[in-house]
Amino acid sequence: MSRTKKIVIMSGLVLLLAVTAIFNFVLAGAISDPNEPEITTANYFTSYRTERTTTRNEELLQLDSILESTEAGNDAYEEAMSLKLQIVEMMERELLLETYIKSVGYTDAVVSIGMDSDNVNVFVNANELAYNDFLTIYNILSEEAGCDPANINIMPINSES
Repeated sequence: MSRTKKIVIMSGLVLLLAVTAIFNFVLAGAISDPNEPEITTANYFTSYRTERTTTRNEELLQLDSILESTEAGNDAYEEAMSLKLQIVEMMERELLLETYIKSVGYTDAVVSIGMDSDNVNVFVNANELAYNDFLTIYNILSEEAGCDPANINIMPINSES
């Protein structure tokens, strides 16, 4: 294994460790007070993103190890590369859709695109959503991501802010 690959892997592991430490710190702070719920709605979006990032980083590291241990052209190599590209594309789409939803006036939003299904789940930082709000989000998802409205789930999450 070349020195560059070792540095990249070690950097990825250090980044994963840092994200895990931050996630642990956030959860420990939420659990330390017995009068508060385990995860408050104020940090729901941060916790969700941290958990999603940690999980995806682990998946990408596993795929990278498969890519390093197999030869190009091998079926396992091609499958791992395809899955890695799919995850990266999904991450980019989620980030883009979250940005679009925030741009129409919401303080925060999380979009989760299913890998094995066509489902798209949207969690919006709002106490409640009016029909026009749902319609705006549906339009964003159908126009920008080509999502079928039957597969879109939109949920308001009450915020303490």
